[in-house]
Amino acid sequence: QVKLVESGGGLVQAGGSLRLSCTASGRTFSTYAMGWFRQAPGKEREFVARINYSGGMTYYADSVKGRFTISRDNAKITMYLQMNSLKPEDTAVYYCAADENYYTLNTKHAYRGQGTQVTVSS
Repeated sequence: QVKLVESGGGLVQAGGSLRLSCTASGRTFSTYAMGWFRQAPGKEREFVARINYSGGMTYYADSVKGRFTISRDNAKITMYLQMNSLKPEDTAVYYCAADENYYTLNTKHAYRGQGTQVTVSS
């Protein structure tokens, strides 16, 4: 069992930056691939980025490529999402997720956190 808790959300102006964190419980964190998703009001949940168990492989949605950076610190059992050049369309609840399979994490995942709100004002 893996429990995930997100933090770091908030209100920021367009063009600004935020860093989200996802802290996990359980000793098996370093064996799981991790990812970020988001869901805006009235829209379906959207894949944002994923990272493999070691941090050596990453993959991003086209909508955030070049602006967001996913990373992890297995010693701190924490994953991060550095978000730069934020746009109003990035406004959403951001969720972290974990799964054993890196390649399919964007379509299915075994664990998901409760989410943290990110609001970007224009």
